[in-house]
Amino acid sequence: QVRLVESGGGLVQPGGSLRLSCAASGSISNIKSMGWYRQSPGKQREFVARITSGGSTNYVNSVKGRFTISRDNARNTVYLQMNSLKPEDTAVYYCHADYLGFDSWGQGTQVTVSS
Repeated sequence: QVRLVESGGGLVQPGGSLRLSCAASGSISNIKSMGWYRQSPGKQREFVARITSGGSTNYVNSVKGRFTISRDNARNTVYLQMNSLKPEDTAVYYCHADYLGFDSWGQGTQVTVSS
């Protein structure tokens, strides 16, 4: 099993920045990829960014050039650096891990972009 704990959400003004963290524990060596999803009220959960065990990354078009996903293998932690935030980025952000064909999710962290 893989357990994920997110942190770093909060309230920020448009144009501001936040960094989300996701610490993984458990069967770390079986993780194929880790990433971030988000869900706004009344909308389906959507993919935001992913980083594979090999270091490859991909992003949803709406965040390309503004968000960066990275990882610290020594800390078993994945980060999402979010810059130039927009009100439409407001959502609950969930960390996700793909391991051995199974999905693991964190509890979510709220990001609110508002003046």
